Amino acid sequence: MTRLLEIRTYRLKPGTLAAFHEAMHTRAVPMLRSKGMDVVAYGKSDHEEETYYLVRAYANRQALEAEQAAFYGSAEWREGPRSALVDRIETYLNTLLWASDETVASMRSLNPG
Repeated sequence: MTRLLEIRTYRLKPGTLAAFHEAMHTRAVPMLRSKGMDVVAYGKSDHEEETYYLVRAYANRQALEAEQAAFYGSAEWREGPRSALVDRIETYLNTLLWASDETVASMRSLNPG
């Protein structure tokens, strides 16, 4: 079986990586997971100082769109960790690709989070 992976990479504003990670790790990722989103991996990117990644898995494109619309449209997100994250982002990029369950499991096991 395959899963649709969304790989989101963030270029953060200078000096904000530690605070971004804290908000992501303690607030956003637990909230995403509590809403049923499959967070596969997240953390500081190895290639540049102020970059970060978030990898999520979905059954298909329709599931991605429905889950994200429900989450990002919620008051819990808007009134919760949103500003702690969004205010620290300079730019971001999303990439979608299909991956096997084995690939997803491997990514999950290697995540330093």
